[in-house]
Amino acid sequence: MIRIDQIWLSVEPVDMRCGVDRLLARVIEVFGRSQPHHAYVFANRRGSRLKVLVCDGFGVWLAVRRLHQGSMHWPSHADKHMPITPEQAQALVIGLPWQRLAQFDRIDTI
Repeated sequence: MIRIDQIWLSVEPVDMRCGVDRLLARVIEVFGRSQPHHAYVFANRRGSRLKVLVCDGFGVWLAVRRLHQGSMHWPSHADKHMPITPEQAQALVIGLPWQRLAQFDRIDTI
């Protein structure tokens, strides 16, 4: 099991050809350094693909998510990054408008 204590969105789009090393360099550029047990979420310009980089203290995990239709609801803030809750992350990866979820709302999968 991969332990994740905090989830961060990198708001600026990223080239999805980036691998672990380039995404880790992007984490250091945007967030200053990588934290153990933190997940960093990146999206392409269209919002149809996500990459999640997780640093677990021993190594790095990279996960990819692609929507076949539609796009993820991605923020357009002036900030380069923002934290999200696990519930918001769950809504994000299935393409729901996660910004509308309150901190204590949840999503039940049917």
